[in-house]
Amino acid sequence: MALPSDMRPKLARGIRLQFDAARDQWVLQAPERVLVLDEIAAEVLQRCTGEADIAAIVASLAEAFEAEPGEIAADVDELLTGLIEKRIVAT
Repeated sequence: MALPSDMRPKLARGIRLQFDAARDQWVLQAPERVLVLDEIAAEVLQRCTGEADIAAIVASLAEAFEAEPGEIAADVDELLTGLIEKRIVAT
């Protein structure tokens, strides 16, 4: 599923993104669970504030990592689609 580039993703209600000093990693805290994030997922989710659309998120990541926007877009789409299905990210 290709998400619309003008969609403004944000964390769903009750989900928090925070840095866990004990794990030295970013995590998502959800009711009764903690999801440990890899570096890329953390970078994407830090940009999912409901203010930036997917196109802006992809552009920001492409610039930060000096990568092709097409590759970034596919990875962002895959990550966010899975998190939307799990109701961790809202649209």
